[in-house]
Amino acid sequence: MHGGHRGGDRQVWDGPGPGNPGRVSTTSPDEATVEAVGKVTEALETIERARGHLYSFHQLTGSADLALGEAVDLLEKAGHREQAERLRRELVGRNVLEGRWTFQVVEEYEDVYYDAFRALERQVRDDLTGGRRHLAEAAMKEDRRTHGEAHHEATPNDAQES
Repeated sequence: MHGGHRGGDRQVWDGPGPGNPGRVSTTSPDEATVEAVGKVTEALETIERARGHLYSFHQLTGSADLALGEAVDLLEKAGHREQAERLRRELVGRNVLEGRWTFQVVEEYEDVYYDAFRALERQVRDDLTGGRRHLAEAAMKEDRRTHGEAHHEATPNDAQES
């Protein structure tokens, strides 16, 4: 069993920001709000992962196109001019979507969806939690940590003071 805080006002990590080195605060939004805002942030975290996969798609597709260009050159040098020419003409440098290379897919995703998602998630957090992030996780940390035990400090500052 952990020696964490139980019941009453939950303590939450009030993360560092301008003029705030970070501290534990005893005031927080109600649990339903924390849960709802946490779900919005969780969705953003999933979008961050999707964006990373989109960059992987972009880089892998680009690497494959460059490798294909090398393969075409090797086919031509090996005397397979017809196959090399067909690959060069039909596939090297081909769009992955109508009128788009992968960098254009990434840019459009960011401009149309990603930037709007990030801005709205931040606005919801600003409006409902004073901009504080990961309040549900902070409450869980407070509940699960063993008060007074090394490596169970509430904040980095508390760890330095130990």
